[in-house]
Amino acid sequence: MARTDLSAVAEVRCALREFLRHRWQEDSAEVAELLLSELVTNALVHTDHGALVTVKVTPATLRVEVRDFVTGLTMSCVPNADDATHGRGLVLVHALADAWEVTAHALGKVVWFELDGEKP
Repeated sequence: MARTDLSAVAEVRCALREFLRHRWQEDSAEVAELLLSELVTNALVHTDHGALVTVKVTPATLRVEVRDFVTGLTMSCVPNADDATHGRGLVLVHALADAWEVTAHALGKVVWFELDGEKP
């Protein structure tokens, strides 16, 4: 099975870092980069159809959405015990995000997370 080029993960992470540089707290921005990396990697590895990333910033909330365009896929927050290198992304999202959810659409889904905080 061909996989989407995972170099896009680093590109998206860098773009988020630049976008948040003067808009958000540095510690929370680093968490956002990590969680975005996990969600984009999931979308690229499990759908082979790419993803669309949306970031919304207010003084109180940072919201990151990753949308894929494949229907019928479920998201599990339980990693496979036999695989030491995969399956931990949603565990990190669950542990580090202030809120997160998977929202189904007619074509695909959106996995989003939010981080709370005021800009210093």
